Amino acid sequence: MSLDSHIEKVLWTEEEILERVAQIASEINLDFNAAPHPPLLVGVATGAFLFLADLVRRIQLPVAVDLVRAQSYGSSTLSNGAPTVSLDLKLDVKGKHVILVEDIVDTGCTLSCLIAHLESKGASSVSVCAFLDKPARRKVHIQLIGDGKFYKGFECPDYFVVGYGMDFAELYRNLPYVGVLKPEYYK
Repeated sequence: MSLDSHIEKVLWTEEEILERVAQIASEINLDFNAAPHPPLLVGVATGAFLFLADLVRRIQLPVAVDLVRAQSYGSSTLSNGAPTVSLDLKLDVKGKHVILVEDIVDTGCTLSCLIAHLESKGASSVSVCAFLDKPARRKVHIQLIGDGKFYKGFECPDYFVVGYGMDFAELYRNLPYVGVLKPEYYK
């Protein structure tokens, strides 16, 4: 079974992805070069794991890294709109600048839930670093905390995409590119 045959079209190649990740890392390097404390990067498991790994390897600053897990999709192609934190942070975020690293911002519900969670734990500011931003599906306004900034990889059209860490029913995460999954594989 070839995973490539399940893809209707490729939106971003591996080369395009790595080039954009390097650009985002450069932005973060510039923004935090003179900061008194290094940022804490918090990856949203499991979808952001490849993006987080590629990103932190290109950041030329001391950074701490942690993971949080939030769920809103299950085995569906649509967010259920009621995300929950199912695996909390190991590191203390109190008084720290947190960069929340997401695979895709869709409705914004999960992201808003996580930002509020980090604020409740005392983060001094929260930025968002989203590999894909899908504003056509946004249901809530994203409110950053403190001096937070929104870093964006690519704006995603309203397709169901997989690859580069993103899945359907836990499959397709290992694709090195981002592609549109053929409907017959998820309907």
